[in-house]
Amino acid sequence: MNQADPSEHSLSQARYEVLQQLEDWLDVPMLALSFVWLALFVVELIWGLNPFLDTASTTIWILFIFNFLLEFAIAPHKRTYLRRNWLTVCSLALPALRILRIFRVVRAARGVRLLGIMTRTNRGMKSLSTSFRRRGFGYVVASTTIVTLVGAAGMYAFERDVPNGLESYGTALWWTAMLMTTMGSDYFPETPEGRILCFVLALYGFAVFGYVTATIATFFVGRDADDDEAEIAGAKSIQALQAEIAALRTEIHNLSQTTNAPITPVNLEEPRD
Repeated sequence: MNQADPSEHSLSQARYEVLQQLEDWLDVPMLALSFVWLALFVVELIWGLNPFLDTASTTIWILFIFNFLLEFAIAPHKRTYLRRNWLTVCSLALPALRILRIFRVVRAARGVRLLGIMTRTNRGMKSLSTSFRRRGFGYVVASTTIVTLVGAAGMYAFERDVPNGLESYGTALWWTAMLMTTMGSDYFPETPEGRILCFVLALYGFAVFGYVTATIATFFVGRDADDDEAEIAGAKSIQALQAEIAALRTEIHNLSQTTNAPITPVNLEEPRD
């Protein structure tokens, strides 16, 4: 059985440590650039980009590509890195497909735009998750805000040209917010891309709504648990009960140690003649 070369293992470990240090160092800059890139994408979906903003978006895209190639070159296991970052690869590759607009492939361009909404949102959420080391309530609130803003822009881009569609970004934002809170709205998407995006947003909203509900319930239960007069047995009451049980066990043990007299069994049967 072939054993791994210790020098090769040490090299892989060193490359992994360098990769971790690079990601930690570029954490805040990549997070800021991801937010700017998403903001420019929302502006592009709603109003379009002027030459200056288009150049800024392209520059940020090139910086992301350079960052990805640098991390890919340092990563000790290339296939593992690609499997973990395949959505990032898609988000960086899709902007290059703008050439489809030149050929006026409308349906394909709309499909690419839908994929761009999902992959760019995932790129921003991934940068956000690196800042929130523990994916707690703050991460959920921030990611939900991003999904709502970008999802509303996508719904407006897909549904503004259909009859009785979403006439403004504000209307699309209100519709998306109602969808995320599982309340819903009277409007139903007409375009295939809008329906797919609506389904994805509904799945995300359903999952997040359950998490938020559980978090809020835990908060109020925790407040009741800290109150000694509450009906719910809190941590203090449970600790007091455990202390009483421990004291009772100690007392029983001491009594058993100090009592040396043997216990004579009592014969309760009547003597026979």
